[in-house]
Amino acid sequence: MSGTILIRGGRVIDPGTGRDGVYNLLIRDEKIAGCSRSVPYTANRVIDAAGCYVMPGLIDLHVHLRDPGQTEKEDISSGTRAAARGGITTVVAMPNTKPVIDRPDRVDYVVNKAAHAALVHVLQAGAATKDQKGLELADIAGMAKRGIPAVSEDGKSVMNSYLCREAFRVCAQLNIPFLDHCEDKDLVHGGCVNEDEYSRAEGLPGIGNDTEDAIIARDIMLAHETGAHLHLCHCSTAGSYRMLRAAKREGYDVSGEVCPHHFTLCSRDRVPGDTNYKMNPPLRTEIDRDALLEGLATDVFEVISTDHAPHTAEDKNKSMKDAAFGITGLETSVPLVISELVRPGVITPSQMAEKMSLNPARILHLKDRGSFAEGNIADVTVIDPNLRYRIDVRTFRSKGRNTPFNGREVYGKVLYTICGGAVVYEER
Repeated sequence: MSGTILIRGGRVIDPGTGRDGVYNLLIRDEKIAGCSRSVPYTANRVIDAAGCYVMPGLIDLHVHLRDPGQTEKEDISSGTRAAARGGITTVVAMPNTKPVIDRPDRVDYVVNKAAHAALVHVLQAGAATKDQKGLELADIAGMAKRGIPAVSEDGKSVMNSYLCREAFRVCAQLNIPFLDHCEDKDLVHGGCVNEDEYSRAEGLPGIGNDTEDAIIARDIMLAHETGAHLHLCHCSTAGSYRMLRAAKREGYDVSGEVCPHHFTLCSRDRVPGDTNYKMNPPLRTEIDRDALLEGLATDVFEVISTDHAPHTAEDKNKSMKDAAFGITGLETSVPLVISELVRPGVITPSQMAEKMSLNPARILHLKDRGSFAEGNIADVTVIDPNLRYRIDVRTFRSKGRNTPFNGREVYGKVLYTICGGAVVYEER
């Protein structure tokens, strides 16, 4: 029984194997060893999961660990502790660090540090261009040999269309996805919040929907031409939903994600002067939010990611114009998904597992994760969907406290996170 854990009597929700019911899940030697309605197993640890969701470990395609170079905001250790508390067993770290992850030795830095400092699996994305300056392609092939699962210029778009197309060509050749931050920097023009009646009332420069939509339209066409898989990050507009839906109907190899803050909040919810409501892309209108909800319900958007972007208090304690963009998300995504999507019936628990585990694993070609198939890595998230509480930033494992959700009443708490057969978080 060495290294065995039995998770007993929980509702196993595993779209990858077609299971949705009360099962007993056995872990042995870091792998999924069995799943049965009866209890034919013995183990040296038993977890009673009655009344809980038992899902394949959650996978977040969009996380800023800030390591190297900005470890006052977050680092691999603190960021993965936050992920474990949030039920997330694999994170994809964005490359806009200092220095930028744009060459193989910098990938090695993250991989080597994660090997001894991380509680969960850390996958490092590589930048598309050198130093993210948009002038010359990064060594994408060299980074792929070091294990990057994806390419991203996150934080900005590759504005040079020719160079962007060449990056897509390389991704297609290497069979790795391009995680696309869609933002026309010329259209931003100093904007800091959504362009609407609320920004005008406050006298703040706005960011229009065309800022996002223009790049989405361009990149869908370029990716299709090159054969690359395009994944649209943090979609926020009704236009993103319509274009993604149309591209899928045409058979294009494209996917998209929505973040919890964009399906939960609208620009009208923003508290004037509170920079915890400042993120990029910004909170949009109710029309946009409703389009995102429709896209999630109909699986046009097949991924939910956090865009976890921790900042120091100093970064945020400025005017709305000058404060940093971004909010934390690793420790709030599960309760927001359950409270705003599952309980109201927008998506089912099975869709939750698809969007937060199975589909991210598929996009990244992680064949040993995303389901409880026997022999897969034993990554498991146990959630009590009925536990009611208030989000409290004082309990965060992340260094970042920048969230508009502090004090919000929610349902759904992660009770156990198991990564590679080890319990890395337990709610006490």
